[in-house]
Amino acid sequence: MIPTTNGAGKTSRQTHDNIAYIRQMLGELRGVASGEGADMLCYLIEMAFVEAGDIQSGKRQLSINEAQRHKPAGVPVKPPGEVQF
Repeated sequence: MIPTTNGAGKTSRQTHDNIAYIRQMLGELRGVASGEGADMLCYLIEMAFVEAGDIQSGKRQLSINEAQRHKPAGVPVKPPGEVQF
């Protein structure tokens, strides 16, 4: 079950709705990646989709505690078309 609050003041309902939205978007992204033949992207998106489903069903916690967490690298993400090689 998703906790009552996620530490940022959001309610359980908001958190549940956000995870459901993320999962829906991941499903759509998986279809796009599949259409492009991007097998590795499909795999990674599917893993995130499964993770979101596990969070929704209560099989997995929303997050580990702050002391155990590694901060994201903060890699900037640019919109398609603006990436330069």
